[in-house]
Amino acid sequence: QVQLVESGGGLVQPGGSLNLSCAASGFIFDRYVLGWFRQAPGKEREGLGCIADSYGGTYYFDSMKGRFIISRDNAKNTVLLQMNGLNSDDTAVYYCVADHFAEYRHHGCNANAMDYWGKGTLVTVSA
Repeated sequence: QVQLVESGGGLVQPGGSLNLSCAASGFIFDRYVLGWFRQAPGKEREGLGCIADSYGGTYYFDSMKGRFIISRDNAKNTVLLQMNGLNSDDTAVYYCVADHFAEYRHHGCNANAMDYWGKGTLVTVSA
């Protein structure tokens, strides 16, 4: 059974940092591209980025460059999202995703094409 379980969400003050983690199981982790998406209340789902492997191959959506860092640990079957300089616009449910590498090469970091989704973790940025 495939599982993607996000953790690390919570309340953070504006300007603060937060690290999210996603634990994966039920599939061969190093054959999958992992990524993060988010959805804020009343807004459309938004892509953060995808990471193909531990040696690089990370794609960031333009709006996320510079503040967010995605990394993965194949030994622990986890993918991380480091978030810095948070503001109220970053309040959202954050989702971990996985997509087989062979498919990812064709459609890229596309939310509509991801194989698996986690249930999400809520991040609230507020004073």
